[in-house]
Amino acid sequence: MELKRAFDLIYYQAEKYSRPDALNSKINGKWVQYSTQDVIDTVNRLSLGLLKLGLKKGDKVAIVSNGRPEWNLIDLATQQIGVVNVPMYPTISIADYEYIFNDSEAKIAFVGTQELYDKVKKATESKSIPIYTFDLLPNLAHWSEIENLGKGEEVSQLDAHKANVDENDLLTLIYTSGTTGVPKGVMLSHKNIVSNVISVSKAFIEQSDKLQLGLGKAKSLSFLPLCHIYERTGSFVYMYLGIGIYYVESMDTIVANIQEVKPDCFNAVPRIFEKVYNGIVAKGMELKGLKKRIFFWALKIGEQYEPNKKYGWWYNKQLEIANKLVFSKWRAALGGNLKMVSSGAASLQPRLARIFWAAGIRIYEGYGLTETSPVITSSLNDMENVRLGCVGTVIDGVEIKIAEDGEILCKGDNVMMGYYKQPELTKQVLKDGWFHTGDIGELVEGKFLKITDRKKEMFKTSGGKYVAPQILENKFKESPFIEQVIVIGENKNFPAALIVPAFDHLKKWCEHKGIPYTKPEEMLKHPKVIEKFDEEVKKVNENFGNWEKVKKFTLLSTPWGIDSGELTPTLKLKRKSIYSKYERMIDEIYS
Repeated sequence: MELKRAFDLIYYQAEKYSRPDALNSKINGKWVQYSTQDVIDTVNRLSLGLLKLGLKKGDKVAIVSNGRPEWNLIDLATQQIGVVNVPMYPTISIADYEYIFNDSEAKIAFVGTQELYDKVKKATESKSIPIYTFDLLPNLAHWSEIENLGKGEEVSQLDAHKANVDENDLLTLIYTSGTTGVPKGVMLSHKNIVSNVISVSKAFIEQSDKLQLGLGKAKSLSFLPLCHIYERTGSFVYMYLGIGIYYVESMDTIVANIQEVKPDCFNAVPRIFEKVYNGIVAKGMELKGLKKRIFFWALKIGEQYEPNKKYGWWYNKQLEIANKLVFSKWRAALGGNLKMVSSGAASLQPRLARIFWAAGIRIYEGYGLTETSPVITSSLNDMENVRLGCVGTVIDGVEIKIAEDGEILCKGDNVMMGYYKQPELTKQVLKDGWFHTGDIGELVEGKFLKITDRKKEMFKTSGGKYVAPQILENKFKESPFIEQVIVIGENKNFPAALIVPAFDHLKKWCEHKGIPYTKPEEMLKHPKVIEKFDEEVKKVNENFGNWEKVKKFTLLSTPWGIDSGELTPTLKLKRKSIYSKYERMIDEIYS
């Protein structure tokens, strides 16, 4: 069948795979499944119910929830009748909700929990729009009420509505969290997303034998928010390839859910791998004697690994032993069935990538933006030539070029329609048919894209030298002692850094060194702790030119978060917010 609209994908799955477990969630301790046909039947009833509520093509419907089957069901139901889905992060502020509801003019909202209902209710007080919940809550309208409205209606009524949806119609309006300013509404059409789904899926299909990923049989675990285009498009890819989607109960139950589901694949962001690795190292620190020495010996072997590089007999033998004694336990902790993981939304430390690849956990990096639906490049479609530190090669149907100033430009059916109600802002990024990503990069060996920094985040020191902070920050985060870091120094005579230690690791180090551990803020004043971080900073500085070296640093006792305003919902640094919050500390560094 011809695939032009996103909702066509579920009908394609029914035709080719028809899974008993298309969508799955755990309710009251038991996994509840929607078969492919269940999904179609429920979606049709919801579409009919939405029509009975008076919704028409072009109207906006908001979804505020973590990933769960109901999210997909509402998404597909709105698509079939030309209604536009406006997804929102569950973690943003009430002020952001208010802005997005006002800007998008959403007519109905779906929320996951009581907490989200309360936030959305407060943000929409002046509008009094209907709010339906996914959780069954007392005295609140439940999403099933809309499904019930559609029961008994003739499904054939939907044929005309579906036929009236064109591939160039607006499918979704996604407000990017942004590291500065108010959110921008990115307009993505059916064509934008479907073209991206098919291009990414082509890579899966071509590599499925090598990946041993059984299309129509494989299972994925989903824990990233569906309001993020990375996971949203990923869910459509799974739909197209007949891969069952299992949603975690919460971020706290990921490990337990992995053990239950034993997924073949999942999408993640680098922060997840950093947390997994730090947790593994923390357990390694608790080992004693020979076991501890073997654990850290295996890590050193892993740090030398490069995919598809030929090694001699001695290294291969050592890696075989490391796999048997150490890395096999890592794979078992991830369900024992994992074939591949996709990493996106930010750059992954090459050192971490090497260790996971050595452990038999293949992490395929990709690159893209909300504005590009999102995938521009992927390492999956060139499995034999993975280059760690790069984000793959360009996918089918997309073109890239590097501008004179190093900015990555992109062209293809995946590029957005524009920013909602912001034609001038659209003109700034869409020029001569090319989308200007705002990222700086280079093509390694003429084809492997390497991201070096954000154009707007590069800064110049007072000596006139450019510094790319992300490269420095990624190198700093290779230290097990460093959880979060921001490099500063615009118009100053040297770069400096604000560092949030990895306190779990620091605590174990203190115990090992016989240093009594008290409160974080007290430990950061301890001469031995300061000396240790000075060593770590000097170690990182060895990799950089004199003008890039971090000359001073300040240790912070409180980690950065989304709610506290230092991170975006996709865990990127909000640099301006951090500069503002720590202005006094920064002034002291340079005084």
